[in-house]
Amino acid sequence: METKEKVFTAMKKAGKDLKTVEIAELAGVDKKEAEKAVKVLAGEARIFSPRRCFWKVK
Repeated sequence: METKEKVFTAMKKAGKDLKTVEIAELAGVDKKEAEKAVKVLAGEARIFSPRRCFWKVK
């Protein structure tokens, strides 16, 4: 499974707003990789930022 999908799956399972560091821990990936995946997912409109520094699945 590619990093983007690991990140998305971890976020869906969490079911709450998460910081990038928390996303990286839950997905088991490096923080930099999680940041890249978050940017791609946000660009695809699969996730959004409900408040500064937090991300949530749509």
